Amino acid sequence: MQETTKTLEILVYSHDSAFRRDVSAALGKRPAADLDEVSIQDVATAPMFWQRLEKQKYDLVIVDADANPAGGLGLARQAKDEIFNCPPFLAVIARAQDAWLATWSKAEAVVPKPLDPFVLAETAATLLRHRTSISQ
Repeated sequence: MQETTKTLEILVYSHDSAFRRDVSAALGKRPAADLDEVSIQDVATAPMFWQRLEKQKYDLVIVDADANPAGGLGLARQAKDEIFNCPPFLAVIARAQDAWLATWSKAEAVVPKPLDPFVLAETAATLLRHRTSISQ
């Protein structure tokens, strides 16, 4: 019997196209060998973020804390407060002193800038493993 694979859906939010490109490159086709392939959608504005989050089910959302005009941490907090069965959030912060704000945002994980592709991929993989084990 052949095992069916499910594509893991990831949403990346940042106004910075280089940030979105770096996140996609770090995750590649799959952030870890034991996970299914990922499909990454990225958005640059808060209205598009909400549109995508309301229309599609995601396994992980990655937000840029420094995105503007709407910061990723504020969007994470609002999503956690308003969306039933909200996907896990991974927040990317530029300053260590923003870690408390990432906690306030209810993000499940935080990684620092500049992005370390290995740290980002491993952190994303951990969140995806947890998410997929819950949904099975």
